[in-house]
Amino acid sequence: MTMRTHTCGQLRDTHVGQTVTLAGWVNNYRDHGGLIFIDLRDREGVTQLKFDPDLAGSAHKVAEGLRHEDVVRATGKVVDRGVNDKGQALANPKLATGQIEIEVSELVILNKASTPPFTPDDAQTSEEIRLRYRYIDMRRPQMQNILRTRHRVAKIIRDYCDKHGFYEVETPFLCRSTPEGARDFLVPSRLQPGSFYALPQSPQLFKQILMVGGVDKYIQIVRCFRDEDPRADRQAEFTQIDLEMSFVEPDDVMSICEGMIREVWKQVLGVDVPKVERMCYAEAIGRFGSDRPDLRFGMELVDVSDLAQQTDFKVFRGAIEAGGLVKVICVPGAGGGSMSRKETDALAEWVKQFGAGGLPTCKIESGKLTTGVAKFLESISTALIERTGAKDGDLLCFGVSPRKTVVHRTLSELRVKLAHDLKMIKPGQWKWLWVVDFPMVEWNDEQKRWDSLHHPFTAPLDADLDKIESDTANVKSKAYDLVLNGSELGGGSIRIHRPDVQQRVFKLLGIDEEAAKMKFGFLLDALQYGAPPHGGLAFGLDRLVMHLVGTSNIRDVIAFPKTQMGADLMTEAPAPVDDAQLKELSLRVQTHAKPDKAV
Repeated sequence: MTMRTHTCGQLRDTHVGQTVTLAGWVNNYRDHGGLIFIDLRDREGVTQLKFDPDLAGSAHKVAEGLRHEDVVRATGKVVDRGVNDKGQALANPKLATGQIEIEVSELVILNKASTPPFTPDDAQTSEEIRLRYRYIDMRRPQMQNILRTRHRVAKIIRDYCDKHGFYEVETPFLCRSTPEGARDFLVPSRLQPGSFYALPQSPQLFKQILMVGGVDKYIQIVRCFRDEDPRADRQAEFTQIDLEMSFVEPDDVMSICEGMIREVWKQVLGVDVPKVERMCYAEAIGRFGSDRPDLRFGMELVDVSDLAQQTDFKVFRGAIEAGGLVKVICVPGAGGGSMSRKETDALAEWVKQFGAGGLPTCKIESGKLTTGVAKFLESISTALIERTGAKDGDLLCFGVSPRKTVVHRTLSELRVKLAHDLKMIKPGQWKWLWVVDFPMVEWNDEQKRWDSLHHPFTAPLDADLDKIESDTANVKSKAYDLVLNGSELGGGSIRIHRPDVQQRVFKLLGIDEEAAKMKFGFLLDALQYGAPPHGGLAFGLDRLVMHLVGTSNIRDVIAFPKTQMGADLMTEAPAPVDDAQLKELSLRVQTHAKPDKAV
């Protein structure tokens, strides 16, 4: 006998009269005075089974003992649910299969389940419990939909890239450690005691080698590893949609990637993605304080440093005289102007986490500045209102600091928080943006050195090659990020393909010739043997799926995620290993206190 003829989401009124076999989990059990109803669930949906004591025979007796999450196989006839004695239809419009039910004649229990710690339809279960019993959590329709969506996205991308001539090539997981940026996960070598592999933070160097090897177009949906603290949208182990192309400029890569995203959004959501506008990095920082601006609402940053300098307000003047900035956002009166002193004081405390000393504010009433710091700004009141476009009832929030980065970070985070708190974002919006012309490097004030803004293999603009050493701060790169609703979906660049340029960039970053050869010798060697101009981009698959299914937690879209302490609650990894394994690897462990397994 076949295990099943149909899934639990497949049957419709066109199947009425057929004898079918279904298999799945008991989702619900109801005994109506001898007439038993079971909702049977698999990943495709739910079908109602009916056990009539006059028709089901021994199956009825078996059904009496069923409970949540028992695994069963049921055979019977598809019947229309019909109407009750009052002539009302008994169909369930909430179910795709709600027009029919199965009049069961044979029932087999395939596996009797213990009482589960929670049921898949229990919305109140804590995340910690759901992660510990992930196999039960996966049975939820929401999780099944997420996994289905993830599968569809991967298939769409593979089909799209195949159509455009890409080869899928696997790159190694056991690599050489090249610590640049996040910490590596290290793997000890048994055959070479004292030496270690590193798990890849990305396939960056290998995909560049593939271009040198003439592969021309490469794609890989690949696991990557970074030993850094997880966040709501970040995991130490994550999946990347990684691609690289030869003989390209930024427009070529962005065009391919834009087409890929357009295909995914159309097939998964039925949404047409328009041509994505572009904004240079400097403009994004100036207007929004961020290189991943959320364009779904206004409250853009307005520079009022010149006006602030005309006041006697020491907070403003002191910041400007120290080389800093004064910028402001205008919060519309519907939410901003109605804020109480207690609420604005709370915001002033909140922004301190970004390095701000506080949050000067004032309101607009009858065309004048009132409350807060208004008394210090009387001399510039008219000019300030005109420049910000503020209207009666609006709230002005000032970012002030001797450090420009603090002003931008503070107001960027504040505008996003206020937009969410005041419900300024309309549902169903998709605001896309390419951010381009990034600086090649940024100054690390603590370590007094230049750091790559993206990575050390990013090519400078051709026009800026001569400025690498002489005007470093103003060198722009051929880098580009794709931003959606304030979230970076992916980033990439054209790579340095000339060994002399790569050496100059390494030197700028404080990587001398010996260190460069030790860390990246194989790449530098490859560049000497005819490396083509090449570039690419990597999307975070997990983050992309988060947008598609509408969740803000990356753990929702990964089958087996880690907690914020990097723990797998289901398998209880990481875990100690025995002394014999350590001895074989020539390792010895220094014991520390065991961290809490917080979610």
